[in-house]
Amino acid sequence: MTAGPQAQRSPYQAILGDDLAGLHPRLQAYFRAIPAGHHGFGRGVFDSVGTPRRWLWPALALLSPAGVVFPVWQHDVPFTVVNRPAGDGVRHAVAADRSFALHTGRRHMRDQISADDSGLRDRLGSPPRLDTAFQASVVGGALRLRSTGVALVFGTLRIPFPRFVAPVVELTESFDDTVGSQRVSLTVRAPLIGTIYQYAGSFEYEVRPGEPAGGGSEA
Repeated sequence: MTAGPQAQRSPYQAILGDDLAGLHPRLQAYFRAIPAGHHGFGRGVFDSVGTPRRWLWPALALLSPAGVVFPVWQHDVPFTVVNRPAGDGVRHAVAADRSFALHTGRRHMRDQISADDSGLRDRLGSPPRLDTAFQASVVGGALRLRSTGVALVFGTLRIPFPRFVAPVVELTESFDDTVGSQRVSLTVRAPLIGTIYQYAGSFEYEVRPGEPAGGGSEA
């Protein structure tokens, strides 16, 4: 018996619908559902990770153990990303494991993104520490996500940030034909402060059969 149509949709397909066709063809492959028995693997380099505002590092360190953000400001950071289907045919979820080769050692940022009636929802951290709702749009062949709400998570407790102090998360995924690689850029901005965290870089991505080596981020 084959899976039904819902089980074959990614969260991005569930939210964007026909707008997904406006993405660059290579991005369409990235954001469509990963076939059963496969995983997505990407390898690249971040131009920069973290924030140069060292006075923010103590606050970032509180979320570092769960792999949400890291109190660093580093350049030319090698990274990998492993994507796996994690949905049940209703939530259309995808789990991701990003591995950062920081100067202080390899660190992981794990999240699970799903679709609900309000849009995309990302639970970030292991265990989850941030729950962010996103509005998705396609602009010039690129995918843009902008947060519409952010909440702290502690077990079953969810504490939303009031809108007037909530950080704003923006992410852009594009494809650069001149170098043949995918580009990702993320910024987190806070009212009255400005940018408090960011990363940006490029990578190559493919869908591979089977489970990733070591059950996590591949070498």
